[in-house]
Amino acid sequence: MEHRLLRSTRRRVTAVAAVVALVVGSGAVAATPVQAAGSNLIVNGGFEDGLAGWFPNNGNAADTAALSATTDAYSGTSAVLVTNRSTTGSGPMQDLSGKVQAGKTYLVTAQVKYENPNSPSTKQFFVTMHYGGGTYTNLGTVTVPRGQWGLVQGTFTIPAGQNVSTARIFVETPWTSNPSSAPDTHLMDFKVDDVTVQEYTPSKTIEVVGKLPGEHNPLIGHKFGADGFGFVHDGRVYLYMTNDTQGYAPNPATGVSPGINYGDINQITVISSTDLVNWTDHGEIQVAGPNGVAPFTGNSWAPGMAKQVVNGQEKFFLYYANGGGSSNVITGSSPVGPWTSERTSTLINGGTPGAADVAWKFDPAPLVDDDGQAYLYFGGGPASTSLPPVERFNNPKNLRGIKLGDDMVSTEGSAVVVDAPVAFEAGHVFKREGKYYFSYSSHFGGNDFGGNQPRVPGYPGDGQIGYMISDDPMSWPKETYAGVLFPNQSQFFGAGTGGNNHQSVFEFEGKYYFTYHSPTLNKRINGDTTQGYRSPHLQELTFNPDGTIQQVVGDYAGVDQVRDFDPYRVFEAETLGWSKGIATAKVDGASAEFGSAAPNLVVRDIDDGDWTALSSVDFGADGAASVTAKVRALAAGGRVEVRLDDVAGPLVGTIPVDTPTGEWAEVGADLQGASGVHDVYFSYRGPAGEDLFEIDSWAFEAVPPLDLSVTADTRCVGEKVMVTVRATNNEAVHVSASVESAYGTRPFGAVPPGKEKLRSLPTGAAGVPAGE
Repeated sequence: MEHRLLRSTRRRVTAVAAVVALVVGSGAVAATPVQAAGSNLIVNGGFEDGLAGWFPNNGNAADTAALSATTDAYSGTSAVLVTNRSTTGSGPMQDLSGKVQAGKTYLVTAQVKYENPNSPSTKQFFVTMHYGGGTYTNLGTVTVPRGQWGLVQGTFTIPAGQNVSTARIFVETPWTSNPSSAPDTHLMDFKVDDVTVQEYTPSKTIEVVGKLPGEHNPLIGHKFGADGFGFVHDGRVYLYMTNDTQGYAPNPATGVSPGINYGDINQITVISSTDLVNWTDHGEIQVAGPNGVAPFTGNSWAPGMAKQVVNGQEKFFLYYANGGGSSNVITGSSPVGPWTSERTSTLINGGTPGAADVAWKFDPAPLVDDDGQAYLYFGGGPASTSLPPVERFNNPKNLRGIKLGDDMVSTEGSAVVVDAPVAFEAGHVFKREGKYYFSYSSHFGGNDFGGNQPRVPGYPGDGQIGYMISDDPMSWPKETYAGVLFPNQSQFFGAGTGGNNHQSVFEFEGKYYFTYHSPTLNKRINGDTTQGYRSPHLQELTFNPDGTIQQVVGDYAGVDQVRDFDPYRVFEAETLGWSKGIATAKVDGASAEFGSAAPNLVVRDIDDGDWTALSSVDFGADGAASVTAKVRALAAGGRVEVRLDDVAGPLVGTIPVDTPTGEWAEVGADLQGASGVHDVYFSYRGPAGEDLFEIDSWAFEAVPPLDLSVTADTRCVGEKVMVTVRATNNEAVHVSASVESAYGTRPFGAVPPGKEKLRSLPTGAAGVPAGE
């Protein structure tokens, strides 16, 4: 007979100290993006300095009015009262000459109010710009009920060719040619307060739930990323992507962004994971452009990553496309930097031996072989016109492979032709069981590829991922073609998700995984009409016994989570399984999880009702005692609700973010019921319409093991055997315990601090064998 103490729980309250906190961020609303506004260009917009900066509109000879200060203000202590108006345009005016610029977009707001009992019950007001002469533009409008304040709000873009040397802004009522015929209707007195004109950029915060809870594709829902290249280092998968978010600029009214402009992209986005479901956002690397690591390049697309020991030092090499004309490389001391450029000119360009006939010298993908020799695969675009049309279509010979030097930032010898059938771009090589696999994206036909030509049977269709298998990383004849690895993504995700694709393959903990992109997040924002903003996806890659690849099926389910998430450590708040309505941004200081060399990001743009979540968090049998967060508060009254399995799931703790604004702080809460494996939701609550706080990191504390000694013995009582369990509590708090055996569980009761408790249990047995 075996008896053992199964479990015990500590009855205590863990105190979590609250220190001080700060948050700065742009606002967001629930449905559509808003703007991030700059400083107010209006002087004395709240009229707290009387009429300083203001004068009656005098754009036309007939315009006259009287301005005076009033204490009947929308906010503060003062507003402006407009009386004795001669025209509908007669209102308070301010000169913005030299402040606004042609081609830029601005946000305008103003509060207006009228009270004339003889005036209509509602009245329309405008904020208008006068550029001089007869050029007027209404910037924003509101229809206000009599006796109430109303908000004029609008965004406007000054035309690129507009002369702004005499730009002036004023408040008016709708124009009529003879306003004096009905002065109570057209020339009523009115008040104005809180006038602002601010330059703005559209908010990039994605307000929809782009990665649905329970689904694992796309990998992230708070930003975009394309051309993902998977790289494994030290138990972690890193994914390097073209930063599609860089050009994302949704209209504040419609939520729809103009189509993606690849020419603007000069950053690489990096995310990483140890479980392939919860991904940490490492932000963007400013690779190209005047302020980039390699300022002699203008773009950074389609990254590729490799590691090599050079002169005894481990280095990381990030390759990227500098537009279509060349490719380059920068060097890092870790997978997340910091980064430097060892070159002053591009690595792959028109002078690269063997690359002269390649139209697009881009999409660089490195491979470091088992013997340490490194290779780079690149190229794409239209086939050479020297080829016959049928060959231009079926075997365009537009991809290349070349050896890299030992330094990883130079090439050796001449590039070889990769004769990939129907090739377009996105060449990538991985090695498995001594074989080399070359995958690539196929073209869409057209004049660049010989026009309407017969396709060789079995060759890839439009926009598919084909692959080849070779025994030699520098030998890729067309005979090594093995089939289609992945059909076009639109086959799986429907309307609006077609177009080109870009893939990679990596091995992680004994399994192979296939990365690709699709505009699925863009689709969830805007419907079937997408604008080309792509998102990373992941599927497991499986092989047939002969080494060929089983065709990949794309789906929203994605891959299985490799392991449960460990919460008992400090980890980045921008580690996300799923999210709604948040953004991330770099801040100064060291990363709490990755150290001083890594960029430090925070979760920001947090509004009431937003949330972030982690998948499959393992709290263990005894569970979590408390949670702490490093935050900085932006508004009073914010809090974090910690819930299990759903955004409306069981509440296990509430963290009050009640520290002063302007300083980082640690806040926390005790938890009740957080044990076992659960999805964990951090639900953000606070005043509506305000940014609440920023979050840098999280940390959970486990219920500590108990200092409880237990012994068990047997004794005879009458003709039956009793089991006697003695529990000694060496803790400073009460401990509740229970005894469990194969025959059931009995409560032991509370054991006071420093005391022992005895419990005798009848067995029903007449004897116990010696030694048991």
